[in-house]
Amino acid sequence: MASLKSFSSYNKYETRRRHPNPKASALLVIDVQNYFSSMATPILQNLLTTIQLCRRASIPIIFTRHCHKSPADYGMLGEWWDGDLIFDGTREAELMPELDRRPQDQVVEKNTYSGFNGTRLEEMLKERRVEEVIVTGVMTNLCCETTARDAFLRGFRVFFSADATATADQELHEATLKNLAYGFAYLVDCQRLQKGLFGN
Repeated sequence: MASLKSFSSYNKYETRRRHPNPKASALLVIDVQNYFSSMATPILQNLLTTIQLCRRASIPIIFTRHCHKSPADYGMLGEWWDGDLIFDGTREAELMPELDRRPQDQVVEKNTYSGFNGTRLEEMLKERRVEEVIVTGVMTNLCCETTARDAFLRGFRVFFSADATATADQELHEATLKNLAYGFAYLVDCQRLQKGLFGN
């Protein structure tokens, strides 16, 4: 996947702007696993920058890991992707080793597009008194978008990264940004996060 254009190209999609509140936010790093390394590698530096900014602002970081343990949890994904799934216990299912993951960072396992469905993610966020989520990772138009929409419907304010998310092609990426900016999320990038969190 070619590197994404600068964030300025997405300004045309924005309907409103806002900065995250570091005292009420959590960073969600969605499915940055070996299976998706070809998509994640081009945005890895932006992702690491986003993680570093959030650590500096004392924002908790939660990683999700998509995996299937048995046919009982395939759901519609088994049919839709013709059995090409991520199976627990394989190298493909593991988080990419380049990620700056630390012992205090929680990992949520999921078996469908949303990070909330069938997991404890919502409870974990509420236990931390989180009101806002910053969404990063892969794939922009599938697990990232579905998690963002689900977060919005559950009452969380959503910030969606334009330069620390990626998917199979640019048109799908931009379609998600346009759609989420219209009805679900504030768009951010590394530069805007830094300015919003630290004023520089």
